[in-house]
Amino acid sequence: MPENTGRTNRKSAGRGSYAVGDARRQKILDTAVDHFGQWGFHASSLARIANDCGITQGGLLHHFRSKEDLLLSVLAQSEQHDEERLFGVDPDSYADYLETLVALVEENTRRPGIVRMFNVLVGESGNVGHPAHAYFKERYARVLRHTVGVLEEAVRRGELRAGLDCPAVAQEHLAVMDGLQIQWALDPSAMDMPARVGAYFRRRYAEMAAARD
Repeated sequence: MPENTGRTNRKSAGRGSYAVGDARRQKILDTAVDHFGQWGFHASSLARIANDCGITQGGLLHHFRSKEDLLLSVLAQSEQHDEERLFGVDPDSYADYLETLVALVEENTRRPGIVRMFNVLVGESGNVGHPAHAYFKERYARVLRHTVGVLEEAVRRGELRAGLDCPAVAQEHLAVMDGLQIQWALDPSAMDMPARVGAYFRRRYAEMAAARD
């Protein structure tokens, strides 16, 4: 009996240590979001991030091998959230897809640190030597392909008018969303971002919709 109790306690202690490690890793990621959003990648410091987490730089490096690894982990976490919202379910219509985009924008208003970080890093990553250059290039290509596919399917089933330049519309939609997001991040009180994005999408949808008999 005592031996079994000891084994159970050791297992419980192991699970507890994993939980502590997971919580610390998440705190590092959340803190890194704030730092990358304020100072960008190059001006951010692992030492400052670690200090704000209440750990040593060596403790941070136990979870992330380098600043580049931390950056890519932060981006991967954000990407997982967006992929679940955008790509998790095939929309029944392009109108439904636009509603999903507006809902994602609404969620982003509750994640201002992520929005600021995204804006800063996208600007920085235009330099081919930036560690996130390949990530953002591939991300935009993937989101663009997905959006074009949804548009083309809407044209095929007669929801949107024939002859629509789907790649151009997809690029325009992404540009408007990102542009409004930058303006909102600079002064959130000056704009109802979901309402503005939704109004734009409704206008464009009305222009693109196939004529009804």
